Amino acid sequence: MSIVIITHDAAVQAEICDRIAVMYAGKFVEIGKVDEIFGNPLHPYTQVLMSSVPSIKEKRELKAFSGLPPSFKNLPSGCRFHPRCPYCSPRCTRIEPELVKVKDTRFVACHLEV
Repeated sequence: MSIVIITHDAAVQAEICDRIAVMYAGKFVEIGKVDEIFGNPLHPYTQVLMSSVPSIKEKRELKAFSGLPPSFKNLPSGCRFHPRCPYCSPRCTRIEPELVKVKDTRFVACHLEV
C-alpha cells in the first residue's frame, strides 16, 4: 500500500516515509529514499532545502534561499530553479532538465554532473 503525504516538515518525512519526492515550482527535482536524500541531496534546491532544516544534534549555519520563488503565471525558461541556483549555467536557462535515474532508487532533474 502507498500513501502520498504532502508536507514541508522534514521531521515528518524522516519519521514516516521510506521515499520522498522533492518538488520545485510544480516539477519533481529529486526522488529517492529518505536516508539518501537527507544524507546526500543531489539537486541544488534539495541541498539548500536540507541545509535550512535546524538540527538538535549538531550546530551549523542554516542556509537560506536567494531571490524569490517564481510566479506560476510567468515561469522561467529552462530549469525552474535557475534564477535562484548557485550553480546556474547558460544551459540551465534554456533547457529544462529531465528527471533521470542516477542510481537504482535515485532520480534527479539537473544539468550538473551528479
